[in-house]
Amino acid sequence: MSTPALDLTRTALGIELGSTRIKAVLTDPAGTVLATGGHNWENSLVDGIWTYSLEEVTTGIQAAYAALASDLRTTYGAELTTTGAIGVSAMMHGYIPLDADGALLTRFRTWRNTITAESSRELSQLFGLNIPQRWTVSHIHHAVTGHEEHVSRINRVTTLAGYVHWRLTGRHVLGVGEASGVFPIGPDNRSFDPTMLEAFDTLVADEPAVTWSLGDVLPDVALAGEDAGALTADGAALLDPTGTLRPGVPLCPPEGDAGTGMVATNAVRPRTGNVSAGTSAFAMIVLTEPLRSLIEEIDLVATPSGAPVAMAHANNCTSDLNAWVEVFSQFAQAIGAPVERGPLFDILLSAAAEGSMDEAGVMSHNFLSGDALVGLSEGRPLTVRRPEARFSLAGLMRSHLFALFAAMAHGVRILRGATDVRIDSMHAHGGIFKTPEIPQRALAAAFDTPVSVSATASEGGAWGMALLAGYRLWAEGRSLEDYLQEVVFAGAEEVTIEATAEEVAEYARYLDRFVAGLPLQRTAVEVY
Repeated sequence: MSTPALDLTRTALGIELGSTRIKAVLTDPAGTVLATGGHNWENSLVDGIWTYSLEEVTTGIQAAYAALASDLRTTYGAELTTTGAIGVSAMMHGYIPLDADGALLTRFRTWRNTITAESSRELSQLFGLNIPQRWTVSHIHHAVTGHEEHVSRINRVTTLAGYVHWRLTGRHVLGVGEASGVFPIGPDNRSFDPTMLEAFDTLVADEPAVTWSLGDVLPDVALAGEDAGALTADGAALLDPTGTLRPGVPLCPPEGDAGTGMVATNAVRPRTGNVSAGTSAFAMIVLTEPLRSLIEEIDLVATPSGAPVAMAHANNCTSDLNAWVEVFSQFAQAIGAPVERGPLFDILLSAAAEGSMDEAGVMSHNFLSGDALVGLSEGRPLTVRRPEARFSLAGLMRSHLFALFAAMAHGVRILRGATDVRIDSMHAHGGIFKTPEIPQRALAAAFDTPVSVSATASEGGAWGMALLAGYRLWAEGRSLEDYLQEVVFAGAEEVTIEATAEEVAEYARYLDRFVAGLPLQRTAVEVY
């Protein structure tokens, strides 16, 4: 039986540049995945700065797009000449300063850098809100007060998603969710706070290199569904150097991975929340009203439609676990019994379901990099055990599993202690949840909240970005919340797990020890 012809104008393309993988997803109007493509990449630590080269950005996007086009050709026999709409997402925050010609002025500084602690503290006090180290404005202030040579030549400052969107459309614009990790959003929930912009300009007014005002160099802000430009001829050639893709495709506002995570889990209504777990981890809780107070561990950001959100963001999640899995993979290869990575993850995480952390006597700190959420400027992955502990595979893997969510759970614990935040439902997504139940159960114990994972959880942010591109086309006057509920997630399959009281108590004890052991990290940084 032949596959029916595909109407490419009734498709939406989402591209997300994650920390270890660039992924592209093509969907139909109902959000069904038609084709996917991906490209692996890794950040580099160059002269103390976590970065990716912009050449890697270009080649990575092209590789992911080419893989998606090939998948579409194989499945449907169709060439990807056009699509209904395109959306671009990426890791939030960071620093990409451009001159008047659009040239990069200094190495791209990612969210992972923890070099802006002093700027973060000063801006937090100035605005009366938590301004994390990874936020773009912290990097701008750091460059200004550090008298970096490039500051006088700044014409535009953007994020990775904003940069790629600009390359595709010529428009300097950000979705409000992405923009909320650049600079605080104002009371209108749709633009940068004008009073705080003025306060920043006043703060740096005596710096001779600052010949610009902050509001003039930051991108425009747009809400989900609004016009954000169209694919130019240069943009089409950037995505598809073969020339098959035609220009003219509309683009939705670019978003960050936090926003696409909320969309991909249908967690954009007040009192809903989601967890995105990858190289970093963050919990997002949509608030019923703005939280305009300073809680150092909590970011105040926004959904793609502008609703206020409290975020607990941990710089580290799966990187150390991935490294341990790689060691086991090398061992299996060495004894002549190689195991593919997916099944190996399942085997090792299944071992983590056995026993309890109290019996295991093992503690893992998964800090490959520093993490402001727990006050670390640098990290050293570390696993320790009590001498009398019965060391086992189960205990080792359970300690790594619990560590994935520990820093984030610490932040949520502080938020709950400081405010009356209500969570009706929590959804999770990310590759770790390809292994069923076990990571989900650990997360439910960490938050003492039922956690749901849908069948699309592993599709992640690229799928969420495709949904936002689809909303640009097919909203039909509906709010983003209603569009997702009525069109995309109507009848969606999901599994919800609620941890037992014993599991919640076990995780709470582990978290107490995890936090109490943080001085070990600081000592490790000093001596190794």
